[in-house]
Amino acid sequence: MEAMEIDSEKNLQRKHSTYNLLDERFEIQKEMYRGQQYSQIYFVRLHMMRTLLYSLVPNWKPHLPVCTVLGLEKDKECIVVGTLYKHMKLKPCILDEYSKTRSTTPLVKPHNFVHPDDHLVLEDESGRVKLAGMLSPSVYVTGSIVGLHGKETDAGDFLVLDVLEAGLPPQIELPLKSREDKYVVFVSGLRVGSSFSNPLQFQLLVDHITGHLGDEKEQGIAAQIVHVVIAGNSIEVPRGLLNGQNLASKDQSRLSEPIKELDILLTQIAAGLPLDIMPGLDDPANFALPQQPLNRCLFPGSSAYNTFRSCTNPHCFDLDDIRFLGTSGQNIDDLEKYSEAKDKLEFVERTLRWRHLAPTAPNTLGCYPFTDRDPFLIESCPHVYFIGNQDKYDSRLIKGSEGQMVRLICIPKFCETGVAVVLNLGNLECHTLSFGTHFSS
Repeated sequence: MEAMEIDSEKNLQRKHSTYNLLDERFEIQKEMYRGQQYSQIYFVRLHMMRTLLYSLVPNWKPHLPVCTVLGLEKDKECIVVGTLYKHMKLKPCILDEYSKTRSTTPLVKPHNFVHPDDHLVLEDESGRVKLAGMLSPSVYVTGSIVGLHGKETDAGDFLVLDVLEAGLPPQIELPLKSREDKYVVFVSGLRVGSSFSNPLQFQLLVDHITGHLGDEKEQGIAAQIVHVVIAGNSIEVPRGLLNGQNLASKDQSRLSEPIKELDILLTQIAAGLPLDIMPGLDDPANFALPQQPLNRCLFPGSSAYNTFRSCTNPHCFDLDDIRFLGTSGQNIDDLEKYSEAKDKLEFVERTLRWRHLAPTAPNTLGCYPFTDRDPFLIESCPHVYFIGNQDKYDSRLIKGSEGQMVRLICIPKFCETGVAVVLNLGNLECHTLSFGTHFSS
């Protein structure tokens, strides 16, 4: 009897990469809140950035003296470094809610508070001075640190003639060009439990990542995916239930159902490859930045795997010596409210050039009142800088004055677009994965 011929299936081996977590500076461990004010984080930011900007002045305008706000002299050109404060006519004020007289301030679009009458003020420890001249108030926000070349006018304003920004920070060298193709998948805004969420759409994404979809070629590409990053807003809990009252058992199950559903899907990913999950604005985590990792108890299934990592927001890590830095989107969404740009990536690029992840914190963006450090300062330039929960996908490669190269990525909300972003570690090129479901009536 002849032996039956059996088609030997081709075994695909998933590629691996070396991972190094760099979230330590975003973790709140020994810090304790003792009623400290936010002035200290501004002092630390000014001190660190002023030292840096002073070191850049000799190559920028070596012939000009550097002075403080208090040391300004009329019509004498000099350089002054300080923190910008933007006086905004339309900026919401909590006191207006308690005002007895109805405000005469015109109604504005809720997503942007920029007004033509806004003006900038520069402040340091010695004093503050109103700015005039070439500095555009629509570009800058409260909390940015800049060096300004100018002179004091008769009116007591400082006439700005030129601006010095910190620019892109130093960057570790990219590994050699002969890198093989490996892929990182970014997804955000899953919002499991919301009316927008499509469970089948997310399941298709999971099946694609884990290699359960498509033909042999498709599975061969899926085997090259070495890492998945979920950048915030993964869960949407019914807000109406959280009213401070004791919950009935039926409501408790409604509250935990989205988390259980998410855990089932994450378990499928974690069983096959490494996974990072970051908290977002709507997730069950602390509100103020830096958001601390989601509690592992929320994910009993996926947290059993050592491939599952609950991370901070912002999140920083190295993958095969390529530096990644990203947030769940709050920092850029806040910049969009208080300044203007042609697109979201311009806001993203500004934070890099200002060397600060969240310049509007703590003024309009909640953050922890650090006293001896500002964890949002960007000291090392990433190779990949990603922002989650944006309205649409966008990507750009920018270059710095010292040869730095950074891939900027806006990750769209998956629940609304069905789009995930794929980055090739070999050449830092990006493309999207789009999933859709359609049921004929």
